[in-house]
Amino acid sequence: MLSTGQFESLAVRVLGVLLTILLLPLVAFTESRPPETPSGLVVVLENKPEESQLDLQALKNPYVRGVALQIRWRDLEPIRGQPNWSKLDQLLAAAESSNKWVQLLIFPGFFSPSWALEGAQTVEFPIQYGPGKGTLERLPFPWDRVYLGRWFDFLQELSLRYGKSPAFRVVAAAGPTSVSAEFTLPHKPEEIQKWKAIGYTPSKYIEAWQKVFQVYAADFPNQYVSLSLGSGINIDERSERDARAGKPTKEAIIGEAMRILAGRLALQDSNLDGNPEPDRGPHGIPLVISYNGRIVTGFQLRTSCMRNSGNMGADGDPPLALKKAINRGTQPNTDGYRANYLEIYEPDVLASQMQSVLSYGASLFK
Repeated sequence: MLSTGQFESLAVRVLGVLLTILLLPLVAFTESRPPETPSGLVVVLENKPEESQLDLQALKNPYVRGVALQIRWRDLEPIRGQPNWSKLDQLLAAAESSNKWVQLLIFPGFFSPSWALEGAQTVEFPIQYGPGKGTLERLPFPWDRVYLGRWFDFLQELSLRYGKSPAFRVVAAAGPTSVSAEFTLPHKPEEIQKWKAIGYTPSKYIEAWQKVFQVYAADFPNQYVSLSLGSGINIDERSERDARAGKPTKEAIIGEAMRILAGRLALQDSNLDGNPEPDRGPHGIPLVISYNGRIVTGFQLRTSCMRNSGNMGADGDPPLALKKAINRGTQPNTDGYRANYLEIYEPDVLASQMQSVLSYGASLFK
C-alpha cells in the first residue's frame, strides 16, 4: 500500500505524463504551422547592379505592407562561393525596422553567373521581355542537373543566412525559368524548333519543377513559396509540336506545387493590368482568382503605370490605370474571396499623384 507521500509523488508524475501527452499535438502544430500570411499592397523594387545600395524610400509609404525585390543571381554571386549579401542585408534590416514583409524574386536562367553554366547544357535565345529584351543569351536547359545543382547550392546558402528572418515571408520558386520567376520559356515558332532539337518533353520540364519544389520546401520551412504563372512549351512527349501540350503541362506544375508545398504555396500572376478581361476561359488572372480562399494568391503589375499607362489600361492617366489594375486584381471569386496581396512597381508607389489610389487599394485588404 502506498504511503501518502508516495501517492502524491506518483500523482505528480502521472499528471506530468498526461500534460506532456496533451501538449505534444499543440507543440507540433506550433512548430509546423505556416508563417504569417503575406497580405496587402507590396512595392516592387528592381535592383540596379551599378549602385552599391538599394533605394528603400518606398518602404516609408504608409499604404505599403510588403516589399518584393527583383534581383539577378549573377549580381548576387558573380564569383562561385562568394555571394555578396550586402543588398539583401540592407533590405531585410530596413523591412524589419519598418514592419514590412519581404518577397525575394531572384532570377537564374538567362541571368545565372557564367560559372554556373560551365559544363551545363545551354542553348541561345533572345531575352523575351524586360530589360535587355532581344539580347541573345545562353539559357541552361531547364532540367540540366549541373545547372540546377549549383542553383540549389545557392538556395541553401540563402536559407542559412536569411531563413529565420522574421521579415522574410515569401521566396519565389525559380530554376527551370528564363527571364524572371515566371515559369515561361522562349516559345516563338523558331524557338519551338530549338526546343524540339534539344529534346524538350513535358515530363522533363515537370520533373525539374517537382525537384525545385522539393528543395524549396526543405530549405525554406519558414516561408511561403510563390509560383508565378507561365506555361509549358507546346511540344508533346515525342518532342513533336502540339498546340494542346502547354495547358496540361501548366496544370501539372501547379498540381505538383500544391502537393509538395501544400499550405505554403502562394500562386501569383505577374502580368496584371487594367485592360478588360479577354474571353479565354480560366487562364492567367481568372485562373489565379479561382484559387482565392483555397491557397494564398497574389498579383504583380505587368509594368509601372507611371511609365506606361497606355499598356496598363488608361493612356495618359496613370492614376486611373493603377485603379483599374487594382480593381481587376482584387475582384472576388464566386465564393467571395479576394487575392491576398498585390504588387506595384516603385515609381507608382513614390508618385504623389498615386497616393489616393494607393490609399483606396490598401483599404481593400483590411
